[in-house]
This record gives sequence, structure tokens and C-alpha cells, in this order.
Amino acid sequence: MSNKNTQALSDAGVSIWLDDLSRELITTGELRNLIAEKNVVGVTTNPSIFAAALKNGESYAAQVAELAEEQVDVDAAVFAITTDDVSEACDIFSGLAKQTGGVDGRVSIEVDPRLARDTAGTIDEARKLHAKVNRSNVFIKIPATVEGLEAITTTLAAGISVNVTLIFSLERYREVINAFMLGLEQAKENGHKLAHIHSVASFFVSRVDTEIDKRLEANGSDEAKALMGKSGIANARLAYQVYEELFSSERWQLLAEAGARPQRPLWASTGVKNPAYPDTMYVTELVAEGIVNTMPDKTLEAVVDHGEVKGNTIAGTYEEANRVLDAVDAQGISYKEVVDLLEEEGLEKFVASWSELLQTVRTALDEAGQE
Repeated sequence: MSNKNTQALSDAGVSIWLDDLSRELITTGELRNLIAEKNVVGVTTNPSIFAAALKNGESYAAQVAELAEEQVDVDAAVFAITTDDVSEACDIFSGLAKQTGGVDGRVSIEVDPRLARDTAGTIDEARKLHAKVNRSNVFIKIPATVEGLEAITTTLAAGISVNVTLIFSLERYREVINAFMLGLEQAKENGHKLAHIHSVASFFVSRVDTEIDKRLEANGSDEAKALMGKSGIANARLAYQVYEELFSSERWQLLAEAGARPQRPLWASTGVKNPAYPDTMYVTELVAEGIVNTMPDKTLEAVVDHGEVKGNTIAGTYEEANRVLDAVDAQGISYKEVVDLLEEEGLEKFVASWSELLQTVRTALDEAGQE
């Protein structure tokens, strides 16, 4: 029986994806329970998630021992472990993927974040990940750096479905949609069936508040403090306005007529960082038809427990959202400076997590080799 709050969210057109994956979630049956009881219809992963899973999980011991015996290097071991988890999760979601024509039932795996500024390296890694997982419902995650835009287009043009991640700004989001449409136009020329190619654009929410709130607090005025906790939601709502605009364009209509599916907006970074804010605000305040909300376990549990879903909370909000961002600008806070910094910091965090993941696996291989 589905939880009433997550069911209400699904009924309002929001696909609930879990921002977490571990072998334990797979082998204990917990992932299947989340699908059955909490309306979870997809999974996203990132280097931080895999680092935590490997650090805390005994369920990798047998595979690590095997890899140590084969004397594989640490990069190859990480590739094998993470793609195995994603392949198994894809199998669990395969029924949902079939039911929804590939729209949901998706599992994402990210290219090595050290390649985020390397277009050719990202394209090559995306192809390798896609081939290794070898499931039609996998998403390859590519960061929306300037260098990533061409990689997104080329990967889609090869018929590979893409989760574009690490989007903070409205301008970059427009560039991502352009890269997506260009990829589909090229895929069509390459003879791929457009209905088989899917994409989401992961627009980060809470980190925008964290950075802008810090600057508002430093400002110290009553006007500045009154704006705290409003920028992330305003930014995301305006992103949905961009989505509505560009996916009703003549360019999109031509692709849709050829069988293309729109690139859905996905709200990422939906865990609340400030305990003073409602812990479900990045879910319940961003409800609209045709979006994905990927939630860490803590946020999902909060929604299950007390998430009040009041229908569409984006329609009719664009004027107010613009007012919020204009008021933030009037406080001397540069939107461009904030979003550029967040992209840079986001990449640094992913690279740091990747290094942690490599070190965790290196230690495990060494220990297994000594047994």
C-alpha cells in the first residue's frame, strides 16, 4: 500500500526518485519496498553516494576480494563495483521502465568528475559506462559545465540517454536544453529512434539558498533577512518557466512530431541544509506536472511522515520569483557570482568524493590482498 503523501505527489505529476544507492539497498529488498510503499520510481547516484556505500557496507567484501585476487587497479575496481550496483538497480526498475515507456524506472551513474572540464574524455567515459551497464533504463550523468555541453549533445546523438547534472543558473539551463535538442536533431540524422532517447536536467535547489543566505545574513539588514530561504525555490520556479517556454517552441514541436520526449526538469539538492526551514519545502513548494524530485532518504522520510501536497505550487509564481531574485540583487548580491561559485564548488565536492571513493577501494583491495 502506497503512502498517502508520496501517492499525492505522484498524482500531482511528480516522479519521486531516491538520491541514494548501495548494494545493501538492493540485496535486502529495501529498494523494492521503496517502490511498492513510497512511490519511488527511479534512483540517482553520485560519487558521494558510492563513497558512503562502500565505506559503510560489508556487502562489497566478496567482490573486493575477487578484484584483489585479479590484481585490478583501483580505477578499474571502482568502475566494476559501481556499474554492477547500477546494473542490478536497473533490473529492479525494469518493469517500471517498461510501464512508463522509459520515462521512469531510471538509474543514473555519473562519469568520473575529474573529466568535467574534458569534453572528449567525458564522451568516451559516457560510452564505456553505457556499454558496461548495458541496460536500456540507465542514465549517464554528465555535469553541465561549458565543456560538458558538447559532450551532452554528442552522447545523446549516439542514442545514449543522459541525466545532465550540476545546473544552478537559468542561463546555463537554457544552454542545456539547447544541447539536448541539438543532440536529438543529430540523433535523428544518425538514424536513432528519438522515442528511445530520454533525458532529465538536474537543477540544484538548496545549495542556492545556502550561499545566498550566507550573504544575506552578512548584510544584516531586516530586508536582507526577510529574503532568506526564498532564492532556491524562486530560481527553480523560474527554471520551470524556461522549460515551459522552450518546450513549446517550434523547434521542439518538430522533434516531438518525430517521436522525441521532452527533457524533464529534475530538482536535485532537495535536502534542507538550514534546520530552521521546513524539511519538505524543496518538495512541496516545487510541485508541477512532468518533473522529477530526487530526494535523499531523510527528505523522502520527512515527506512520508508529514509532507503536505497541495497540488501545483509553481503555476502563477513567476512574477513573485522574479521579485525575490531582483530583491536579492538589490542587496548587492550577484546572481552570476553565486551560480558560478556553486558550479565550481559542486565540481570540487564531487572530485573530493571521488578521491575518497578511490581511497576506500584502494584500502579494501590492500586488506583483501593481505588475507
